[in-house]
Amino acid sequence: MVKVDLDGGTEKLVPLDAPPRSDPTTAGRQPEEHGSVAHASELPEARRPSAKDVTDERMLRPRSAAPERGWRRVLYQLSAGLVNAGPSVAERHAREQIATIKTPVRGSRTIAVVSTKGGVGKTTTTVNLGHTFAAYRGDRIVALDGNPDAGSLGYRVRRETSATADDLLGEAEAIARYSDLRSFTSQAVSRLEVIASPDDPGVSRALGEAEYQRLIALLEHHYNLILVDCGTGILDSANRGIVDVADQLVVVTSPSIDSTRATSYLLDWLQSHELGGLVSDAVAVVNAVPRRKGLVDVTEVEGHFAQRCRAVVRIPWDRHLAAGAGTSLDECERATTDAYTELAAAVAEGFSTTRRRKVHQ
Repeated sequence: MVKVDLDGGTEKLVPLDAPPRSDPTTAGRQPEEHGSVAHASELPEARRPSAKDVTDERMLRPRSAAPERGWRRVLYQLSAGLVNAGPSVAERHAREQIATIKTPVRGSRTIAVVSTKGGVGKTTTTVNLGHTFAAYRGDRIVALDGNPDAGSLGYRVRRETSATADDLLGEAEAIARYSDLRSFTSQAVSRLEVIASPDDPGVSRALGEAEYQRLIALLEHHYNLILVDCGTGILDSANRGIVDVADQLVVVTSPSIDSTRATSYLLDWLQSHELGGLVSDAVAVVNAVPRRKGLVDVTEVEGHFAQRCRAVVRIPWDRHLAAGAGTSLDECERATTDAYTELAAAVAEGFSTTRRRKVHQ
């Protein structure tokens, strides 16, 4: 027996053959084999480390993401980064949406923006959806004015060229690379490119189904996302040609009874013409919803389209968009830009689930 000092100065008699006292800091750990890390040659070849294992996620200590909004951001800046409350739930959700917007696209996808009633904000939806995609993605995105009746999409960005879709179609055989096509587009600050529709009936010809399908077939060789601002008449040859080759639909309505009814008739027509797959995967947009409650229950409108489409997004009324002029999303209210981020994420969720439709040559 020997005397052993314990914590607090007390003593205890321990037999000479007793096992050594365990260290509480290592209790429960498996004993490490000497040289187990150094002798990598003893590991199976599949488990041996390589240059692929040297990643930021593995080698850097975890850090909390810095907040970008609200009081959390102010506190982070005032403390020179020492106090980091992390992003809020809303900010984390926004980052998840942006990650969805960046979903890779294999090849090219055509998204038709449609409505059966003028004045509901179809062109505004097209251009701002395009701005949002272009702001967060690194690939090429173009918006084509598919309205054969002098559409206004070309005037929503600063015009860099007077060329129109008709001019592009006339030179299609001479276009071999992206730089050839770029002279027919106008590019916004967001990097969204726009192709205007013919707006002079004296010098242009009406484009129909075959012409728009040829344009889309040309654009898909040079752009990853093609947004098409369709006309209001779904029975028109041009619109039929665009919808027939679209991968996805964005259906735009306003918070009114007549617009909701007309848009629902549009979905009925598409389903009755063997296009039900486009309807069930469509994203419905209730546009220009006023801040104050009106006579129409917008929640009921959303609920109606939620039973027919994959997603429904509400875009609030914004005075910067009401004029129908060229507008940057940077000028809009935060609620408006957040809504377009939600819309772009909802559309992007279909990139991996919707089957590509073949363009008719």
